[in-house]
Amino acid sequence: MASIPESFHDLFERETYAHFATVMPDGTPQVTPVWVDYDVDADRVLVNTERGRRKEQNVTRETKVGLSMVDPDDPYRFVSVRGEVDELTEDGAVEHINQLARRYMDVEEYPGLEDEEGARVQIRIRPDDVVAGGAD
Repeated sequence: MASIPESFHDLFERETYAHFATVMPDGTPQVTPVWVDYDVDADRVLVNTERGRRKEQNVTRETKVGLSMVDPDDPYRFVSVRGEVDELTEDGAVEHINQLARRYMDVEEYPGLEDEEGARVQIRIRPDDVVAGGAD
Protein backbone atom coordinates (compact mmCIF):
# COMPACT_ATOMS: atom_id res chain seq x y z
CA MET A 1 0.00 0.00 0.00
CA ALA A 2 1.13 3.55 -0.74
CA SER A 3 0.20 6.91 0.75
CA ILE A 4 -0.34 10.40 -0.56
CA PRO A 5 2.76 12.42 0.37
CA GLU A 6 1.96 14.97 3.05
CA SER A 7 3.31 17.77 0.87
CA PHE A 8 0.42 17.07 -1.57
CA HIS A 9 -2.42 16.93 0.98
CA ASP A 10 -3.26 20.56 0.15
CA LEU A 11 -4.65 19.43 -3.22
CA PHE A 12 -7.43 17.64 -1.34
CA GLU A 13 -8.26 20.72 0.73
CA ARG A 14 -9.15 23.05 -2.12
CA GLU A 15 -11.00 23.09 -5.41
CA THR A 16 -8.93 20.49 -7.23
CA TYR A 17 -10.70 18.23 -9.71
CA ALA A 18 -9.64 14.66 -10.34
CA HIS A 19 -10.16 12.28 -13.23
CA PHE A 20 -11.48 8.97 -11.94
CA ALA A 21 -10.96 5.88 -14.08
CA THR A 22 -13.09 2.76 -13.69
CA VAL A 23 -13.51 -0.33 -15.86
CA MET A 24 -16.62 -0.80 -18.03
CA PRO A 25 -18.27 -4.23 -18.37
CA ASP A 26 -16.56 -4.70 -21.76
CA GLY A 27 -13.13 -4.03 -20.20
CA THR A 28 -12.65 -0.53 -21.59
CA PRO A 29 -11.81 2.39 -19.30
CA GLN A 30 -14.37 4.97 -18.26
CA VAL A 31 -12.97 8.29 -17.03
CA THR A 32 -15.00 10.96 -15.27
CA PRO A 33 -14.01 14.31 -13.76
CA VAL A 34 -14.95 14.24 -10.06
CA TRP A 35 -14.71 16.13 -6.82
CA VAL A 36 -12.16 14.38 -4.63
CA ASP A 37 -11.27 14.13 -0.96
CA TYR A 38 -8.76 12.34 1.24
CA ASP A 39 -9.24 10.66 4.61
CA VAL A 40 -5.77 11.13 6.10
CA ASP A 41 -6.42 8.92 9.13
CA ALA A 42 -7.60 5.94 7.07
CA ASP A 43 -5.31 6.73 4.11
CA ARG A 44 -8.19 6.54 1.64
CA VAL A 45 -9.02 8.68 -1.39
CA LEU A 46 -12.75 9.50 -1.44
CA VAL A 47 -15.15 9.97 -4.33
CA ASN A 48 -18.87 10.58 -3.82
CA THR A 49 -21.61 9.58 -6.26
CA GLU A 50 -25.23 8.50 -6.48
CA ARG A 51 -26.09 4.83 -6.29
CA GLY A 52 -26.87 3.50 -9.76
CA ARG A 53 -24.53 5.82 -11.66
CA ARG A 54 -21.94 4.32 -13.97
CA LYS A 55 -19.05 4.91 -11.52
CA GLU A 56 -20.85 3.03 -8.77
CA GLN A 57 -21.88 0.21 -11.10
CA ASN A 58 -18.33 -0.16 -12.41
CA VAL A 59 -16.60 -0.24 -9.00
CA THR A 60 -19.16 -2.71 -7.67
CA ARG A 61 -18.13 -5.13 -10.42
CA GLU A 62 -14.39 -4.26 -10.73
CA THR A 63 -12.71 -2.66 -7.73
CA LYS A 64 -9.44 -1.65 -9.43
CA VAL A 65 -9.43 2.06 -10.25
CA GLY A 66 -7.18 4.97 -11.12
CA LEU A 67 -7.34 8.65 -10.30
CA SER A 68 -5.24 11.64 -11.24
CA MET A 69 -5.35 15.27 -10.26
CA VAL A 70 -3.41 18.36 -11.25
CA ASP A 71 -2.72 21.37 -9.05
CA PRO A 72 -4.97 24.14 -10.42
CA ASP A 73 -2.17 26.65 -9.76
CA ASP A 74 0.68 24.59 -11.25
CA PRO A 75 -0.10 22.11 -14.04
CA TYR A 76 3.26 20.39 -13.51
CA ARG A 77 2.36 19.44 -9.93
CA PHE A 78 0.18 16.35 -9.78
CA VAL A 79 -0.88 13.21 -7.93
CA SER A 80 -1.73 9.95 -9.66
CA VAL A 81 -3.20 7.01 -7.75
CA ARG A 82 -3.78 3.41 -8.74
CA GLY A 83 -5.68 1.46 -6.16
CA GLU A 84 -8.64 -0.58 -5.16
CA VAL A 85 -12.06 0.31 -3.82
CA ASP A 86 -12.22 -1.35 -0.42
CA GLU A 87 -15.48 0.19 0.70
CA LEU A 88 -18.62 1.54 -0.90
CA THR A 89 -20.82 3.02 1.81
CA GLU A 90 -23.89 5.16 2.29
CA ASP A 91 -22.78 5.94 5.86
CA GLY A 92 -21.87 9.62 6.02
CA ALA A 93 -22.19 10.04 2.24
CA VAL A 94 -24.76 12.86 2.39
CA GLU A 95 -22.67 14.79 4.91
CA HIS A 96 -19.63 14.19 2.70
CA ILE A 97 -21.27 15.49 -0.50
CA ASN A 98 -22.38 18.58 1.41
CA GLN A 99 -18.83 19.10 2.64
CA LEU A 100 -17.58 18.80 -0.95
CA ALA A 101 -20.28 21.24 -2.13
CA ARG A 102 -18.98 23.81 0.36
CA ARG A 103 -15.46 23.41 -1.04
CA TYR A 104 -16.30 23.25 -4.74
CA MET A 105 -19.43 25.42 -4.98
CA ASP A 106 -19.35 27.59 -1.84
CA VAL A 107 -22.87 26.43 -0.87
CA GLU A 108 -24.04 24.75 2.34
CA GLU A 109 -25.85 21.85 0.68
CA TYR A 110 -25.35 19.93 -2.53
CA PRO A 111 -27.96 21.29 -4.98
CA GLY A 112 -30.62 18.85 -6.13
CA LEU A 113 -29.87 16.27 -3.47
CA GLU A 114 -33.57 15.83 -2.71
CA ASP A 115 -34.27 15.13 -6.42
CA GLU A 116 -31.81 12.24 -6.75
CA GLU A 117 -33.33 8.81 -7.24
CA GLY A 118 -30.55 6.80 -5.60
CA ALA A 119 -28.80 7.13 -2.27
CA ARG A 120 -25.47 8.94 -2.06
CA VAL A 121 -22.49 6.63 -1.68
CA GLN A 122 -18.90 7.25 -0.76
CA ILE A 123 -16.31 5.32 -2.75
CA ARG A 124 -13.28 4.69 -0.52
CA ILE A 125 -10.09 3.91 -2.45
CA ARG A 126 -7.02 2.26 -0.94
CA PRO A 127 -3.99 3.71 -2.76
CA ASP A 128 -1.71 0.88 -3.89
CA ASP A 129 0.56 2.99 -6.09
CA VAL A 130 1.02 6.77 -5.81
CA VAL A 131 3.06 8.97 -8.09
CA ALA A 132 3.36 12.63 -7.11
CA GLY A 133 5.40 15.09 -9.06
CA GLY A 134 6.26 18.72 -9.47
CA ALA A 135 7.24 21.25 -6.85
CA ASP A 136 6.29 20.17 -3.38
